[in-house]
Amino acid sequence: MTRVLITSALPYINGIKHLGNLAGSMLPADVFARFKRAAGAEVLYICATDEHGTPAELAAAEAGQDVRTYCDEQHQLQHDISRAFGLSFDWFGRSSNPPNHRLTQHFAEVLESKGLIEERTDKMVYSVDDRRFLPDRYVEGTCPHCGFEKARGDQCDNCGNLLDPVDLINPYSKISGSRNIEVRDTNHLYLQQTKLESRIRAWVDANSANWPHLTRSIAYKHLDEGLIDRGITRDLAWGIPVMKDGLPRPGFEDKVFYVWFDAPIEYIGATVEWAESEGTDWERWWRTDKGAGDTEYVQFMGKDNVAFHTVSFPATILGSEEPWKTVDRLKAFNWLNWYGGKFSTSEKRGVFMDTALELLPPDLWRWYLTANAPEGSDTAFTWEQFQSAVNKDLADVLGNFVNRIAKFAESKFEGVVPAGGEPGELELKLYADIDAGIADLTAQLEAIEVRKAAQALRALWVLGNEYLQVAAPWTAIKTDPARAAVVVRTALNLAALYARLSAPFIPFAAEKIAEAFNQGWPLAWPSDGAAVELDRLSVGQTIRAPEVLFRKIEDEQVAEWGERFGGAG
Repeated sequence: MTRVLITSALPYINGIKHLGNLAGSMLPADVFARFKRAAGAEVLYICATDEHGTPAELAAAEAGQDVRTYCDEQHQLQHDISRAFGLSFDWFGRSSNPPNHRLTQHFAEVLESKGLIEERTDKMVYSVDDRRFLPDRYVEGTCPHCGFEKARGDQCDNCGNLLDPVDLINPYSKISGSRNIEVRDTNHLYLQQTKLESRIRAWVDANSANWPHLTRSIAYKHLDEGLIDRGITRDLAWGIPVMKDGLPRPGFEDKVFYVWFDAPIEYIGATVEWAESEGTDWERWWRTDKGAGDTEYVQFMGKDNVAFHTVSFPATILGSEEPWKTVDRLKAFNWLNWYGGKFSTSEKRGVFMDTALELLPPDLWRWYLTANAPEGSDTAFTWEQFQSAVNKDLADVLGNFVNRIAKFAESKFEGVVPAGGEPGELELKLYADIDAGIADLTAQLEAIEVRKAAQALRALWVLGNEYLQVAAPWTAIKTDPARAAVVVRTALNLAALYARLSAPFIPFAAEKIAEAFNQGWPLAWPSDGAAVELDRLSVGQTIRAPEVLFRKIEDEQVAEWGERFGGAG
């Protein structure tokens, strides 16, 4: 059996995620995981909340809570909302849990033993008024590369360049807003990526053929510009303690590991959590000396995370010289924007996952976000495009076909799969078209071409409506009941097949269709030819018309939401 390990970029703990976060990592990973499970692979889909670093401390302070309590609540909230969206994680862990502490400290000690970690004295931003150092996101200012005035201390959200807080122009404290800023000395540990540059480049060269252009271009951009040594500790209280030989490292008692050092390690840590809960082995997924060499490892993330996963995390893994599994395919996505600007958790701009579910069922969002996945370039969410995707694709094409044929069978064939007649030329053409469509859909899913896969699925739905339009069972039943029975039987089987093909994308609607046609759940991916797949329902088997699968979005709703959330309406 094929074994597939899937990870999606860890959602940060500070608040409910927006649709851009969902579209750029977790949702496409879920579609792929559901497809691979249905196709018979052994799948482990791992995700977790990323809980360390300055934003967690800032968000907790703003909420009037200690950081642990804040993270406890937010983790549960994100878990529940993700499940409500149908995200089928096998485990949704926490980077603050003990396995990640142990692993992060282990990697740091191993890397130091290999001569790859060095203690250095840094010049760091210090806020006199706050009486503390300001690492990373505690300090904001103007980006020295593009002039963006709200760049963070670790990265500019406008141009994507990685930054150091001392690089910022006109810096100020995120805590108090104070510009009474000094640069002072403080000691930190550095991972010497410069010593690993040739090894990382060789690794990228060997693996990047399996990566999309976006991933490759970002990886080589950072390699070609030249790697820099990266600090892996910060002056913070919340995080993984810096240890040496099992004891707090002298001089580092008030420091923790940098969140971008420990967060990717949590992929392994969360797998350990899962294995401990299941009483099973985690090493066969991650250790090549324990069987992980037979695993295909696929990562999903937005483009802003690619540098860390093609350079920094590989530096940790490769530098350890231990037999860890590295990624085989890294699927990167551009940004889903909110009209002309970006979704923003901190600025509360755009629709967020909790609000989305209050407005409409999850499948409507899932379909729009996969059919418009930001793969080739950034894409912009608009209410009008969303309305069109729901009404034209889901309601008019899939929903109309399923309800139309099921209700016809109820009214003319007593709600059972009818006997009689033999398939004719029209059915043979349908078989050929369905075979070609399934082959296309399967190929696009295997290639993780999300938009093309959604297009291939929609094309399959269209075939059903075209078949009914030409076969016209409502006319045939008046003069040729046997012919009408063939058409109805074929169309009912096609509706049941659509449930299987649609399940990775719109699992809630697919399950409703499966229940209406007395199909078990979960559904296996079709592996036989269309002639077999469209004859699976037993003659005489009871079926029923499902409730309305997709309610159309009205113009008045679009106008209301446009006014409420911004954007044209």
